[in-house]
Amino acid sequence: MAKAFTTKTVEAVKPTATRTEIPDPALTGLYLVVQPSGAKSWALRYRYGGKPKKLTLGKWPIMGVALARAAATEAIEAVELGKDPGAAKKKAKADRVEAQLSERDKIKTLIGQYGKRKLAQLKSGAVVKRELERHVVEEWGDRDIHDITRRDVIDLLDGIADSGRVVTANRVRAYLNTFLNWCVEREVIDLSPAQGVKPVAKEKSRDRVLSDDEIRWFWQACEGLGFPWGPFGQTLLLTGQRLGEVAGMTDSEITGKSWDMAPQRTKNGRAHSVPLSEAVCGVLSGVERIKGDAGLIYTTTGETPLSGFHKGRNHIAERMAEIASDEAGQPVEIPHWTFHDLRRTAATGMARLGIPVRVTEAVLNHVSGTGGGIVAVYQRHDYAEEKRNALDAWARLVADIVEGTTGNVVRIEGVR
Repeated sequence: MAKAFTTKTVEAVKPTATRTEIPDPALTGLYLVVQPSGAKSWALRYRYGGKPKKLTLGKWPIMGVALARAAATEAIEAVELGKDPGAAKKKAKADRVEAQLSERDKIKTLIGQYGKRKLAQLKSGAVVKRELERHVVEEWGDRDIHDITRRDVIDLLDGIADSGRVVTANRVRAYLNTFLNWCVEREVIDLSPAQGVKPVAKEKSRDRVLSDDEIRWFWQACEGLGFPWGPFGQTLLLTGQRLGEVAGMTDSEITGKSWDMAPQRTKNGRAHSVPLSEAVCGVLSGVERIKGDAGLIYTTTGETPLSGFHKGRNHIAERMAEIASDEAGQPVEIPHWTFHDLRRTAATGMARLGIPVRVTEAVLNHVSGTGGGIVAVYQRHDYAEEKRNALDAWARLVADIVEGTTGNVVRIEGVR
C-alpha cells in the first residue's frame, strides 16, 4: 500500500518527459500534478451531475500537503451538498474580474490616473485636479464612465451655474472636456460625452468691489466666524493675493514681516514677496497651527491646503447679511461677491490712497499692464519699500473703515 504524501515525498518527485498525475493515497480524488518543467500543483478529480470534473486547487509549494487536503475535502463536501466547486470557483473569478473592470472605469479612478499621468506635469495641474475632484468626482465618482451621457454633462454644468458660479461652470466644462478627450486617446471611451457642449453662458468681466459698508460687515463677519474662514478672508483682503496662494501659505515662506513665494507657487511662475502689515501679522499669529509636514497655515487636515471655498464664502456672506440687517433694523440684501473680488477691492483701495498703478501691480504680482512687455524685461526694481508702504496704508484704511473713521484717510503722495 502506497504511503500518504508528505512534504519530503512531494519534494522528491522528479518530472518526466510528459505531464503526470500522482494520486494521494490519503485522500481519494486528490492528485499531485507534475509538469515536464518540474512545476507542481494540486488538482481534485470528482463527479458532478454524472460527469467527471477537475478542479485546480493551487500550486506547490505555496499550497502544501495539509492545505491541499483541506481544500480538496472542502470541495468534496460541497459536491455532497449538491454544489459544483468548479463552477463556484469560475464564478468567483469572474466576479473578481468584473469588479476590477468596474473599478477601473469609475470616474474617480480615471481622474486619479489623469492626475498622475497628465496633470502632474502641468503647472496648473493641482488647480485642475482640485476642481475636477470638487465638482466631477463629488457628483459622479462611483459612476462608470461609459454611463455618462451628454445630458449628464449639461446637468452638471447647469447645477454649478444655477448656484451663481457661471465662471466656475465654464472652467469645469473646459477641464472636463480635456479629461474626457484624454480618455478617448487612451481608448477608454470611443467618444467624449462633452463633445459639442457649449459654455454655460458668456462670461462678463467682473468689476465687483466691496463698498466701505461691505468691507466693515465682511471684517466683522470674519471676526465672528473664527478659523478657518475668518482669518483666511481677512488675509485675502489685507494682502490682495490670489486665492490659491493664500490657501497654500506655509510658515516656512514667512520671514519676519515678509511672505516669500517661490516661482512654482505663483500663477505667473515668478517669485513674489509680499510685505506683511502689522494687521496681517496679527491675523496670522492668531491662527492655531495644525501640525503637518507641509507646515500649512490654512489647513484643516495638516496635509492639504484649505478647500471648499464656495461654502466658505457662503458662511461669510450669510454672517455679513445678518450683521447688516441687525444694523439697519430690516433685511439687507448684499449683492453677490466672490473671494477674487477681495483682490480687486484691495487694488481699488490702493488707487484710492494714491498708490501708483505700477506699485499696485507689483503688490498683486501682475506682469501685464504697465509692468508687461519691455518693462518686465529691463525694469528690475522690486518695489519692496513701495509695496510695504502701499500694503501698510491699505491695512490702515481697512482699519479706519471698520472703525468708522475713514474721514482721516491720508493719500500717499510722491511714490513713483
